[in-house]
Amino acid sequence: MTKISIKPLADRVLVEPAAAETKTSSGIIIPDSAKEKPQKGTVVAIGSGTKENPITVTVGDSVLYGKYAGTELQHEGNDYLIMKESDILAIV
Repeated sequence: MTKISIKPLADRVLVEPAAAETKTSSGIIIPDSAKEKPQKGTVVAIGSGTKENPITVTVGDSVLYGKYAGTELQHEGNDYLIMKESDILAIV
């Protein structure tokens, strides 16, 4: 994992989304227009948390989040999502 220069504030988390599925389990290839937005990713940076909401995820955790959670951003050619920790549904 590369060192990233983005440091989220408070209870925010920076997540690198997993790649979208290109093939179904039965072997059917999914075209780009029909690919769904991934809902799984890896935590790459975390904020320091707040008194009311301490951070419970750690860097490197694989997490599930809501389909429309977070804000998309690009940094050094990579896609990321920055979201509140409360938008994360589960650690996988």
